[in-house]
Amino acid sequence: MSNEPCLCGSENAYSECCGQFHNGEKNPPTAESLMRSRYSAYVLRNADYLLKTWDVTTRPKEIDFSNETVEWQRLSVDMVKKGGSKDSKGLVEFKAVYLLDGEEHVMTEISRFTKQAERWFYLDGKVKSISKANQQVNEGKNAPCSCGSGKKFKRCCGAN
Repeated sequence: MSNEPCLCGSENAYSECCGQFHNGEKNPPTAESLMRSRYSAYVLRNADYLLKTWDVTTRPKEIDFSNETVEWQRLSVDMVKKGGSKDSKGLVEFKAVYLLDGEEHVMTEISRFTKQAERWFYLDGKVKSISKANQQVNEGKNAPCSCGSGKKFKRCCGAN
C-alpha cells in the first residue's frame, strides 16, 4: 500500500502521507494532517492509531471494529481554522463519504484538536449532518456516530 495514493485524498503516496504517521515515523504537524490521518485510520480500521491520537480527556477505552459495516469512500476538507505549527488549538470541518448497506451517505463533522507537548490530538467532534441520496437524514447528537459503532453520537463518542 505504500506507493498507493493516500486514503485521505491528499493525492500523495500513502507512505509519504498518512503512512508515516500510522507507523510512528513522524507526528502530524497540523490539525488538518492529524484529521486526515485519522480518517485513513478509520478506513484501515486502525484502532491503535485512533486511540493514540485521541486526547486523554475524551478518549474512549476502546474502539471495536468487529461489527463495522461502513465502507469509507472519500474525504474532503471544507474549512480549517487555526491548527498550524504555532497554534495550540485547531478546528477542521470535513465531509466523509461512505457506503452503508450499499447506499452512499455523506457525513459533515466539525472536529476540534488540541496540541500538547508539540503533538496534535483529536479532542472531539460534532456531526453537523448526515445525508443520504441528497436528503438530510439526521443532525447533531441524534445522528449515527462517525466512529461506525452503529450507536447514536450522543450514546457513543458524544457521551460526556
